[in-house]
Amino acid sequence: MVRIMFLCTGNSCRSQMAEGLARHFGGDKVEVYSAGVEAHGLNPRAVEAMAELGIDISGQKSELIDMDLLRFMDYLITLCGDADERCPVTPPEVTRMHWPFPDPAKAQGSEEEIKEAFRSVRDAIAEKIKSFLRELEGQD
Repeated sequence: MVRIMFLCTGNSCRSQMAEGLARHFGGDKVEVYSAGVEAHGLNPRAVEAMAELGIDISGQKSELIDMDLLRFMDYLITLCGDADERCPVTPPEVTRMHWPFPDPAKAQGSEEEIKEAFRSVRDAIAEKIKSFLRELEGQD
């Protein structure tokens, strides 16, 4: 089983969606966590965007990075530049990756335009995770 932690600034949108998507696509082959360098609470629009795909993340919690838990990860994946810069030192046995995605919580415009920003980021993260999981399967 591969252990993955997704890290963002506030653990409210991108990392939460990544956690739900990786669980959905990875099934029992992955153990997935998300965290933030801060905890801003779960963004309701992220929950709504995921529900559109039939993935329920409403029970996930916005949490600060747990350095004890991080030691047991195979991969730490940062999803924004701020988290990549502010992340504490990654243990040498943990592979660190950076997948930058725009913050949908900063989207402006009509409600529909903001929802579309969440969908766009969600879909981009989904494609990246599917590709990553295919690569992992090829390593077996």
